[in-house]
Amino acid sequence: MIEGTVFMLGLGVLCGLILGAASRIFYVYEDPRIAEVEACFAGANCGGCGYAGCAAAAVAVVAGKVLPSVCVVGGPDSAKKAAEVMGMEVGLAEPPKSYNECTGGNRAFNKYHYLGVNSCRARATLYGGQRLCSVGCLGQGDCIQACLFDALKMAPDGYPVVDYEKCVGCGACEQVCPKYVIRVRTPSERLIHFNRSDDCLAPCRQTCPAEIDIPKYIAQIRQGDYEGAVNTIRERNPLLLACGRVCPHPCETNCRRGIEDEPVSINQLKRFVADYEMNSGIRLPIPVAPPTHKQIAVVGGGPAGLSCAYFLRRLGHDVTIFEAMSKLGGMLRYGIPEYRLPKTVLDWEIEGILNLGAKYHTNVKFGLDFDLSSLVAAGFDAIFLGIGAWKDSRLRVEGENLKGCYTGIDFLSRLAKGDSPLIGRIAAIIGGGNTAIDCTRNLIRLGAEKVYIVYRRTRGEMPANEVEIEAAEAEGVEFLFLAAPVRVIGDENGHVTHLEYLQMKLGEPDASGRRRPVPIEGSETRLETDMVITAIGQSPDISFTDATQTRLHELQTTRWNTIDVNSETLQTNIPYLFAAGDAATGPSLVVEAIGGGRRAARSIHQYVTGQQVTAAPNELDKEVIPETVFDSVEGIIKCARAPIPEVPVSERVRSFAEVDHMLTEKAVRGESRRCLFCCLTCYNKDTGLEGGTR
Repeated sequence: MIEGTVFMLGLGVLCGLILGAASRIFYVYEDPRIAEVEACFAGANCGGCGYAGCAAAAVAVVAGKVLPSVCVVGGPDSAKKAAEVMGMEVGLAEPPKSYNECTGGNRAFNKYHYLGVNSCRARATLYGGQRLCSVGCLGQGDCIQACLFDALKMAPDGYPVVDYEKCVGCGACEQVCPKYVIRVRTPSERLIHFNRSDDCLAPCRQTCPAEIDIPKYIAQIRQGDYEGAVNTIRERNPLLLACGRVCPHPCETNCRRGIEDEPVSINQLKRFVADYEMNSGIRLPIPVAPPTHKQIAVVGGGPAGLSCAYFLRRLGHDVTIFEAMSKLGGMLRYGIPEYRLPKTVLDWEIEGILNLGAKYHTNVKFGLDFDLSSLVAAGFDAIFLGIGAWKDSRLRVEGENLKGCYTGIDFLSRLAKGDSPLIGRIAAIIGGGNTAIDCTRNLIRLGAEKVYIVYRRTRGEMPANEVEIEAAEAEGVEFLFLAAPVRVIGDENGHVTHLEYLQMKLGEPDASGRRRPVPIEGSETRLETDMVITAIGQSPDISFTDATQTRLHELQTTRWNTIDVNSETLQTNIPYLFAAGDAATGPSLVVEAIGGGRRAARSIHQYVTGQQVTAAPNELDKEVIPETVFDSVEGIIKCARAPIPEVPVSERVRSFAEVDHMLTEKAVRGESRRCLFCCLTCYNKDTGLEGGTR
């Protein structure tokens, strides 16, 4: 017994000595701040911070890999305490939130009757689920069961709705969803997300160049949530006031209601909520990400530049805009007439963008007052070119430099600057686009007695918006179709007296698919006129690339004098230089420039933060998901589209007052009920009052 006790004591002493030596040899020091920082966190171990629990997040904070604000559950108090432990400033982090863009787990038709386990994952194992929609919500609520914070509820149509006040962005819902329709993203990630083939997208949303969530903002209007609608639009388009007035709404061409009825007046609904905010006298707050201290130069203050600057600021970057004209706005200010877009409205919208912290300089021309080298030397990390297409195409006929001859953009910009040229009694405008139409309607208001549109094709080939053509016709503009100008004739004083043109006939289709105009021999005709405006197209002024001793000489351009960019990223062959809008595409829609500005902002954000500049492999760009295109839509109860109130012709031609007025609130609520609330394949059939009766 004694021997055993002594042996055990000796063994214990030996083990103690060995362990003591081992503890010195294999000692691992743990920074005591790790435990202190972990104690500051919420203790939920939710993973919303991106780390496997609070302990791992605390290790990352102490290692300097993340800021003390990493805990998405603990909020500002948690961040403040952790920062005190580390002796740091609190810093800011964008809270991730869960988003579900599928608006129906029960609305899609069944392809078979499911009798299995009531679980999304179980349903997904059988042909992806029993619904016809290939990517939609399965509606069994696995995500709701996974949420530890009671932030998800099931909607009547069988899809989860997020309570953003409760959501901490932990990602549990995203992890259990077999269809990936519910995703956790920060506000910045949402800003730079582009339409993808696996997204739940209505046809109108796919056709919108700005990719606005149209069904969502119309649903918000229907519910009376006008502020929510403004915020939804502004997530994709910072120029909603301008677009609500001048956008030709390509989104409406694919509106499903238009298949059986008239399309929903999508653009007028956008204008209503945009005007609602402006007229309320209160600007809705626009969140901005934490500062990155990256400096971006935006060259050009038109729609592409303003859009790019807006999204870069929202992503936390410092932005400076450089504009050649005396005021920002580009073609919105100097190309679109007052009666379509009042300058006070444009000023209010631009002010909202500048209020985010963007700096700007006007009356400075790229390639003359500054260039690429000076911007790089000034410390800018990336540069965006949104210089527009201000160079008018010439007619290249005899006499086009006579007194009384102008080009379209030059004429419109002079008017916008208050430098009104001498107006003739009879005016001939050559061209069939929106610039030509704008010139004619301006001339009517300026007192011209007779105004002609001279176009070498037919009305059906005119690229101008149909509504603008109809407005010009109503205001008294006369159209001379199949007429190709060949000479401008003047008097002994060098002033225009006639425009000579050849009559044409349509031949075989050209590369654009339009029938090519063919001159009729011996059909020369003279039109009496004392003013000729050539509006046959524009292109960017890229003369700044002519200098052979600068980096800009290396910039690749196209045969159309546009800047050559990667179509997916809008990056040029100079890595830190990006371009969008008319400078890259040639003359196009305002909303196209806005969408391009956002795409460029994404690429610039990737570039300055050290990421690979790339687009997702399944992004749609301008493609349409085939399964979303229908030939017929069942259940439609026809209901007339709300007419746009406008000033009578007899009144509007006497001033530059805005012609189109805003829909009334009653009309807007009724129009919003015409929307079928489409998703990828789902839509709401009309049923009584819900179907659109006003």
